[in-house]
Amino acid sequence: MKPAWDHVTKTALGGLAAAWLLGGCAGLGPTSVQRDRVEYISTIADSWKEQTLLNMVRLRYSDAPVFLDVSSLISSYSMESQASAAFGIFPHTSGDNMALGAMGKYTDRPTITYSPVTGDKFAKNLLQPIQPVAVFALIQAGYPAEIVMKLTVRAINGVYNQSSTNARARNADPAFFPLIAAMQRIQRSEAMGMRVEKRGPEEAAIVFFRQEVGPELLKDIEFVAKTLNLELKKKGEIILTFGAHQTRSSEIALLTRSMLEIMIEAGAGIRVPEQHLAEGRAARLSTLADGSEPPFLTIYAGAERPTQAYSTVKYRDTWYWIDDRDLSSKSKFSFFLLFFSLAETGTPPLAPVITVPAN
Repeated sequence: MKPAWDHVTKTALGGLAAAWLLGGCAGLGPTSVQRDRVEYISTIADSWKEQTLLNMVRLRYSDAPVFLDVSSLISSYSMESQASAAFGIFPHTSGDNMALGAMGKYTDRPTITYSPVTGDKFAKNLLQPIQPVAVFALIQAGYPAEIVMKLTVRAINGVYNQSSTNARARNADPAFFPLIAAMQRIQRSEAMGMRVEKRGPEEAAIVFFRQEVGPELLKDIEFVAKTLNLELKKKGEIILTFGAHQTRSSEIALLTRSMLEIMIEAGAGIRVPEQHLAEGRAARLSTLADGSEPPFLTIYAGAERPTQAYSTVKYRDTWYWIDDRDLSSKSKFSFFLLFFSLAETGTPPLAPVITVPAN
């Protein structure tokens, strides 16, 4: 028979193992923060891209768009561990009489709440035109004026943009694309700015052009002023408003698109399979005259899931995707997602009350 202290040693080892298991619970909460935050950010971002792309495809097929917001996300973890050790000394029994036991339990219960975008929120986020001040705020923040204006603006002081949809199919006015190209050159030289100031009970958005510039840039500013019928007075300050046509020569009137219009316009770049067009699943787009600009972005379609995709979705029996090597389409799609944030207007709805049991 082995000495009693040998049994005591084994019992002590069992106790240390139990303490180690229980001690592991202390670091569960802090260590989960870094892992969960990064993984949830990536997952929600990918889901947002896929939801947007899917709704663009649905609209191209004359299907209704459906949006779900992730309104809350709570991760709840619990870990339980238990260890036991027992031994006995029996003089008439050969060998040791010892018992060890351990038990562990790990539970991960994420609580995710989805809110469908319906009613007033749907009308405000998708049907209401983007505010002109938001458009110029993006330009002032450094986003290319050509991309921003081409995507969000139907007309500026009566100069109309191109539209590829059947409802409004038309070529752009001859001055539109030279106009936004000149505005981008002015933007790059930081000769155009905007500020919001209080004028009586309301706030006014003021756009201004610097006059102390070089001759080439001055030609661009004069071209913009002539095209938009502007009289640059008071250091070039002009008022920014919403509308198709200006009411005075010190005003820029922007007729902006809604998010739904933008999605339909961007959906013109979906390469719908010829068979779907022939079968009447999707309408053929009206052919624009020569000189029209290509679609805003390119979305491919195929029977097999792509291996090089920035974002991909399956609609019915066909895969649709933006190629990961198409930097132009990827960048423009990112702008598109940004406009969704700009479309958030009014007071956000209260988050649902969720009770999470303590573990």
